[in-house]
This record gives sequence, structure tokens and C-alpha cells, in this order.
Amino acid sequence: MGDTDSMEIRKLSGNVAAEIEGVRIGALDPGAPDSEALRQALYRHRVLILRDQDLDLAGLKRATAVFGPLLRVPYIAPAPEDPDIVRVLKEQDERDIAVFGGDWHSDFSFLDEPPGGSLLWAVEVPPYGGDTVWADQIAAWASLPANLKTALDGKRVIHLGAPYGVDHAPPPDLAVSRSVSMTRGDPDADRPRLHPSPRTYPPTGEKALFVNPIYTVGIEGLPESEAAEILKAAYAHATRPEFCYRHRWQAGDLAIWDNRATLHYAVNDYDGHRRLLYRTTWAGEAPV
Repeated sequence: MGDTDSMEIRKLSGNVAAEIEGVRIGALDPGAPDSEALRQALYRHRVLILRDQDLDLAGLKRATAVFGPLLRVPYIAPAPEDPDIVRVLKEQDERDIAVFGGDWHSDFSFLDEPPGGSLLWAVEVPPYGGDTVWADQIAAWASLPANLKTALDGKRVIHLGAPYGVDHAPPPDLAVSRSVSMTRGDPDADRPRLHPSPRTYPPTGEKALFVNPIYTVGIEGLPESEAAEILKAAYAHATRPEFCYRHRWQAGDLAIWDNRATLHYAVNDYDGHRRLLYRTTWAGEAPV
């Protein structure tokens, strides 16, 4: 498809997310007019939802190339079918476990070059629950209270890959998924990275709040206790309901989000049911 007049864009909330109709993304060429229209829609809405996408894993990778070069993310074992794809799976008998993405975060924000964004394609969904929630961090920064803006603007925030490291690794008896295998005990994940908050959102030049409770551990130059209070208030503001969109999955749904300007949260409320999605990621750049 190359006729952008057939594309329909419908907002799904006041600040973030839009549903796209009229595009079969798995067949697009990155240079096609519809591909550029999709990129522009993502830059405006930060999260895109495409329904009834008849994809396969190769089509999912082609769709990812519309937004950037494929990135093999660290610390998460790839799907057995393809090393560029992560299988986001929770089996029916996996109960009372911590799940992949089960707190507010920006993916791998502790890397020198965090991912640009991701695609998540639903294959099997539970009859209820298992939603994903996104929060718009451009809107969050724009409305951040003045005292928090003063505390963060021009500062560098300390990010740490604690869940994957040695010094702050989760307890060995933590119940985790056997279906999504994570690498633990990497000393490099304990190396602090300093990123600006806000960061500049490259496509538009807007500022986006860039902190999250999984990977952000401090603020450069501030005592630990003072930084913790500022960050706690920033997290509470960043995830206010007016900045959020909550997606109820249907089989065939494809979600695309920009990791540089959103946080997201995988809701783990479907024990006793199987949920399978496939995920790809495209590369980002060092935050500035």
C-alpha cells in the first residue's frame, strides 16, 4: 500500500496513543509514503495501535525496519524461532510470579544508547487482564510542577541495570517467569550511566521527562536522600492517569511505542491464563 489517503488516525486518549487504520504494516517498505506517515504519527502520538495485523515473525521484523534498525536487546533471551525477536510469554500454570516489564519503566534506560522503541504483536491473549499501559513523558515534563522542574532541569540522572547486575540483584528465591529468561549477574549492569532529564525527543525537539523507578537510582551531585524524594515525586507525576493510555489486547493487535518519550507497564492480573506476544526493538541514540 502506498496511498496515504487511505490511512486513518484516531486518538485514543488526551495525551498519548492513536489507532491507525488502513495499513498492513508487514508489507510496507521503509521508504514508502505510508511508512513516513506512520513515523510522523508515532512522533506526534508516541504510541500507535494497529488492529488485525496478519503478521508472521518476518513481517514483524519488516515492520520494525519502518522505524529504525533492528536491535537485539541485551539481558533477555531471544525467541527460539528468531534471535531478533523476544517472545513475551506467560504460561497458564505460572502463578504468583514477577513478570517481564511489571513496573513503570523506559526499556533499558541504563544503557549508553537506550532503545529507540519497540513493537509488540499479540498472538494469544487471556480472556481478561494482561493490559499494557503507556504514559506520555513529553506531557509529563510540560506539566511538571515548577519545584521539580528546577530540581531536575540541567541535571544528570543516574541509571543502573540493577536487575541484571551483581550488587543489587534480586533475591535468589524471587519467583520469576520460566518463559522469559533473563540474564543476571553481569557486572557491567552495575556501572552507573548518567543521562539528562529531561532528554530532548529527537524527532521534534520537545523535552521529555526521563526517569523511571526500575532503573533510575539517583541524581548527580545530590545526596541520596534528597535525590530519592525528588525522584519519588517525579515518578508519581509521570504516571498520572491523564498522561496514560491503557490497552486491552486482542489477538492480532500490534502496538508500536517510542521508548524515548514514554514509560510503560505490563499489568500482571491474569494468573491461570496463557498470554503470548512477540516483540522487536529498534536502536536509539545517547540521550541529549
